[in-house]
Amino acid sequence: MRQHRQISRGMAAPRRDHGAIVQAVVSSKSAAGQAGFAASWRRSLIHHKLDPVAQIPVERLAQQDMQRRRERAGLMMSIAAPVLDRLARAAGDAGCAVLLSDAGGLILDERLRDGDAVDFHASGLVSGADWSESREGTNGIGTCLAEARPITVWRDQHFRAGNTALTCMGAPIFGATGELAGVIDVSSARSDMTEGYARLVALTVQDAAHRIEADLFRATHDGARILSTGGGETASQGVMLLAIDRDDLVIGATRAARRHLDLQDGQIGKLPAADLLEIDAAKGLEEAQRSEMARALARSGGNVSAAARELGIGRATFYRKAKALALTVS
Repeated sequence: MRQHRQISRGMAAPRRDHGAIVQAVVSSKSAAGQAGFAASWRRSLIHHKLDPVAQIPVERLAQQDMQRRRERAGLMMSIAAPVLDRLARAAGDAGCAVLLSDAGGLILDERLRDGDAVDFHASGLVSGADWSESREGTNGIGTCLAEARPITVWRDQHFRAGNTALTCMGAPIFGATGELAGVIDVSSARSDMTEGYARLVALTVQDAAHRIEADLFRATHDGARILSTGGGETASQGVMLLAIDRDDLVIGATRAARRHLDLQDGQIGKLPAADLLEIDAAKGLEEAQRSEMARALARSGGNVSAAARELGIGRATFYRKAKALALTVS
């Protein structure tokens, strides 16, 4: 059940006839190839049957239902909290709101300055609000989920006329098995937001989403050995991580790693890492292990106990493996 708050959306009305523009773009046979947002506008208008100029009230999920949604996303929220804090410190000076949604587009958490809260909340950017594409049309959260890719929705690229003062930069967070887990979004209502600054923020948002995804994968596979693959842990294709058990079987892989290595669900838990990576088990896997141990040491500042815990092995085992792999440990 939803609690309805009859709040008029506090953003300035667009100067042009936004509804007519949406209709014209959706009706155009060539628009899909010319405008990146045309496919989303088409989904919003035809599939979701939304009216781009309709005035809709801000709705927030009832407290009890909200609590259930947050509990389901509890691990992601706890991992994301410090990342959101850091992002908010960087984006807050620019008057931006930092938001975390679940896979359904419901805003679970927010970071924004008190002086900006009234305007953002009046626009519907508030915890408990539904920003799925089926509710709000083209936007930085819902369209990011619909297309499973980072996206920036620039002002009048939004489907609803009431959202056209916003610039929204969203990036998807994928769960430990490659499923969509949520979106991290930074939104601005400032008229002096430049495209250059928006691109910079968008890159920062993507980096934050990758960091959350990597930490979520590690937490889900606590006790397993985590191996980065492809172009590195956070390559341009996404987070590239594998989880390896004590028998050197691949027991988990991130979405990007699955795509990069053409790894199928049925292979998880059955395929040796050496076979998957097409390396010699007696040499190549040892080199990969040595590199992963070296990275764990670097992340722990040289603390062997902390590095061993991260890799899911004992301190004595870490020393033994380091000696066998000719890895210098102080």
